[in-house]
Amino acid sequence: MTAPALHEVVASIRRGRRRGALLTVGLAAAAAIAALVAVCIGPVPIAPGTVVGIIAEGLFSTGRGDWSDSAQQIVWATRLPRVAMALVAGAVLAVSGAMLQALVRNSLADPYLLGLNSGASTGVALVVLVFGGGSALLFSGAALAGAIGAVVLVLMLAGAANRRGPLRLVLAGLAVGYALNAATSFLVFSSDSPEAARSVLFWLLGSLASVQPIALAAAAITAAIGLGILILIAPMVDALAAGDDSARSAGIDPERTRILLMVGVSAMVGVTVAAVGGVGFIGLVVPHLARRIAGGRHRAVLPVSALLGAILLVAADTVARTAFAPQEIPVGVITGIIGAPFLLVLLRTPSSSISTS
Repeated sequence: MTAPALHEVVASIRRGRRRGALLTVGLAAAAAIAALVAVCIGPVPIAPGTVVGIIAEGLFSTGRGDWSDSAQQIVWATRLPRVAMALVAGAVLAVSGAMLQALVRNSLADPYLLGLNSGASTGVALVVLVFGGGSALLFSGAALAGAIGAVVLVLMLAGAANRRGPLRLVLAGLAVGYALNAATSFLVFSSDSPEAARSVLFWLLGSLASVQPIALAAAAITAAIGLGILILIAPMVDALAAGDDSARSAGIDPERTRILLMVGVSAMVGVTVAAVGGVGFIGLVVPHLARRIAGGRHRAVLPVSALLGAILLVAADTVARTAFAPQEIPVGVITGIIGAPFLLVLLRTPSSSISTS
């Protein structure tokens, strides 16, 4: 390669990095605005300036303003934890979808397709319906165990390492997902407690109505650590997405790396699903949109996916709790209404960079 051509390649890479950084900053600002608006909206509207003042007073002791005690209680005890959970869960689900699509090189892969959501849901349903419930940590542990168990089953069904291609992983994930969904349905049907069964059914459709602080903390810590690690190893993910031969030429063991990353992603999904239930379409649709606006490099795709997923779930949850107030719609219904037509629009345009082979 000649010196001018090399210079042009380097300049193109630098332009791409600057564009990715500006895009990330812009989406981060949009996510902050979406969160602020969501905290303001509700049966009792609260002005944005009042919300900012209440948060600043609680975090930095800036001094009490002229807001009422009820407004402060609404912000800190009800709306802020819910919006924070929506930000975290949306980011985790979107990043998990982007990772799974890269690992199995299939543009239709998401936490549902590979059985992760189903495994986490079965774990939580088992705790609620068989053992009568428990703490938020117990729910997180049950969902985590269920998600990792689903991954183990998928890997076992996919066959030996030298035959475990992306297509076999997807087919095994479908089989495990259907089996675990059937197990969850059986648990609900056989429950002696109608109230517990109704709560599980509502939770399976996704809900942020009762966010526990310890569940929010666990999901936020898991998301921060997981996303940070994934961004650091993004070039490895690029190599895996290009194919096993490309990964081997870069000195990467594709099978071992794929397994480790799938276990890590399942941990993120499990802890998140324990807090918010089954929320569909975010892990499927958002990564496609992120690749269209950020390119194919996962160092840009992952943070963009996280921010887009966070914005989408905050908006969906705001609609879910206000559209038919005081009755609340499961947030999974709203994401399905938004995601299905959006996916059809994506299908009518040129396909994503992830193969479906």
